[in-house]
Amino acid sequence: MSFFLMILFGIPLLSLLWWVWVLRTSAMRNAGRATRWLFSLAVAALLAGFLWIILARSGRLPWDPPGLVQAAVLLWGLMFLPLLALPSLLLGATWQAVTRIRNFRRGSETPAAGEKPAFHSDRRRFLATTAAALPVIATYGATAISIPQVRHFRVRRIDVPLAGLPRDLDGLTIAHISDVHVGKFTNGRILTELADATNDLRADLVAMTGDLIDHALADLPEALDMLRRIDPRGGMFLVEGNHDLFEGREAFARGVTDAGFPLLGNAAARIDLRGHPVDVLGIRWARSEKAMEGDILQTSALRRSDAFPLLLAHHPHAFDAAAGAGIPLTLGGHTHGGQVMVTPNLGAGPAMYRYWSGLYQNPAGHAAVISNGAGNWFPLRTAAPAEILHLTLRRV
Repeated sequence: MSFFLMILFGIPLLSLLWWVWVLRTSAMRNAGRATRWLFSLAVAALLAGFLWIILARSGRLPWDPPGLVQAAVLLWGLMFLPLLALPSLLLGATWQAVTRIRNFRRGSETPAAGEKPAFHSDRRRFLATTAAALPVIATYGATAISIPQVRHFRVRRIDVPLAGLPRDLDGLTIAHISDVHVGKFTNGRILTELADATNDLRADLVAMTGDLIDHALADLPEALDMLRRIDPRGGMFLVEGNHDLFEGREAFARGVTDAGFPLLGNAAARIDLRGHPVDVLGIRWARSEKAMEGDILQTSALRRSDAFPLLLAHHPHAFDAAAGAGIPLTLGGHTHGGQVMVTPNLGAGPAMYRYWSGLYQNPAGHAAVISNGAGNWFPLRTAAPAEILHLTLRRV
């Protein structure tokens, strides 16, 4: 069974298991009937939303659930179920088993007649019930926070020092956009705002490093409308990301190139900027570093000896192979800045990636800039805001 199917069937099954367990705990048994019904309704709504998404994705329903529903389901299934609900179930079940064994050995497995319940005060009963229902409370609270959040982004300006940068290109500017994820959370007015903000930068070059759409090719026309709104000035170039390929690499590439936009798949675009030749190299999406290295070596061979090369790659770990091939600058995305971070340097980003947000340089002076992404596939961000990057190349 694939990992995807494990998640598909695991989320509702584990949710039901946790639901039943919580209703059987002393905390929920001592709560009022209205509280138990409200808790059950909240869990049932999450499971109904999950079913709605599955039926819509499979074509059995003609309409997708609204972003609010999708946000709640994603936050529950990918965050609060595994991080709060399941650990509480395991710890609680273990504690109950240990207590039963201990009571059995003492010969007092059942409480004596007239013994007070564990939660004999209103305050303790309230706190215990709240603790038991905390994963669901956190899910709905995070959903309320996330919905306005997905409509905001920043412009982050970064100076990129590069040894050996041609004098003509000193001060060259690049608008770097990544991970727009046009679809369930990034659509409508925010796309116009992203395009207008990019135009306001008046950059010499526009680079888009993958995940233009979230998953559905049906969203590609809206994404292309955003691209048409952008003034490319010196040129705009794209590479594919993993989300772009969910419904087929060829179909996505055909849709982008037929609309007249240069999608670089192990290819080079040759342009002149400020009177100097520049080779914009782009590689196809690959998850393994070995595959990325092969693609980079193949693409690097296309560059001109007198041109300044830069690489567009969705995965940030392309940086090492690019630097090894002598490419001075790599632009990437994919990480969303870590998405859920405690601080900009502590959280999911560094736990999963060597390079996750901002500027990185190796001892030889090669540089990589990794974008947090301008859009969202997951609704909640902490310490990793959505962004457009405005890069200025500096000769050192």
